[in-house]
Amino acid sequence: MACERKNLLPRLTSVLASLLGRELWWGLLLLLASGCATFEGARLYSRGTAALEEGRTENAVADLERAAELVPHVSEIQNHLGIAYQAAGRDAEAVRAFERAVELDCSNVAAQTNLERIRLRIAREAP
Repeated sequence: MACERKNLLPRLTSVLASLLGRELWWGLLLLLASGCATFEGARLYSRGTAALEEGRTENAVADLERAAELVPHVSEIQNHLGIAYQAAGRDAEAVRAFERAVELDCSNVAAQTNLERIRLRIAREAP
């Protein structure tokens, strides 16, 4: 029985990752692995990310801000919060969120790229 479960877990993980998208799946997995108290943060992260993809910027900001409050140590949440802030025209807050994401996980390439891009854009738009 233990062998069957052991073989089933990688397949289940693979299916969930393909359904949710790799970044979202790993973010949720990290959140859920942190304990029961982070379940609401995972739910808000997922809902905020969906709102962001649907163009509902204010909903995305609200959900991702709350997720970041509940689970402040997850780089992926900070990165998505930065994207939501940027979409809402809140560049200074976006920079801070991207910086926090990189600070939490220096291997978060998406956050590094987002931080570099927004800094370059802000520098180009400066008088």
